[in-house]
Amino acid sequence: MLQVIHEGADLLVLDKPSGLLCVPGRGADKQDCLSTRAQQRWPDALVVHRLDMATSGLVLMARGAAMQRALSQAFAQQEIDKCYEAVVDGLLPKDDGDGSWHDIEAPIAADWPRRPLRVIDPVQGKPSLTRWRVKAALPAIGATHLQLAPQTGRTHQLRVHLTHIGHPILGDALYGSEDVRSRAPRLLLHATRLSLAHPLTGEPLCFESAAPFEGLAIRSTTDARS
Repeated sequence: MLQVIHEGADLLVLDKPSGLLCVPGRGADKQDCLSTRAQQRWPDALVVHRLDMATSGLVLMARGAAMQRALSQAFAQQEIDKCYEAVVDGLLPKDDGDGSWHDIEAPIAADWPRRPLRVIDPVQGKPSLTRWRVKAALPAIGATHLQLAPQTGRTHQLRVHLTHIGHPILGDALYGSEDVRSRAPRLLLHATRLSLAHPLTGEPLCFESAAPFEGLAIRSTTDARS
């Protein structure tokens, strides 16, 4: 089943659930994915970008090769703004009330011996920048709800950067410790907003999806260790 946020003649915006691939993987058991489901309904639907299987939220798809090229170029030129929300381990300091953003700037490279993992590598890594700010402190469970704005598009960027600063995303089976993995039933990372100008008309477009974290059984560090 597809959750459709926007259906247009030129592009689609779909809300991907956690646990679903964006494109087919290797093996017969990995053929069910967002793009396959979309193409069953819109045969001209083409992938423009991806979310990790464990990440939920907004995915933009083109209708036709020409629109795919135009949207891919817009992503490459950083003309499409993406925002995410995540719940991370530990308490990050609040700003001074002005809603200011903070930067994580650390180069990311493939960890070839442990693929598909990524690592911070000052020598081989590609420049990578993530902006974050606190949405809400969650002291009762020793966590923080963050807003995230990646300025580059590296694989696993948000997960790697947040782990790098000592605040991995709860439920992260790739980068989190056993304690971090056990504290949430899924990766608590959701693509909440996409903003862009329509490549053909220039019309400003903004699509939103609320993070589906409320009601999940998120455990505190103490609970996870008991």
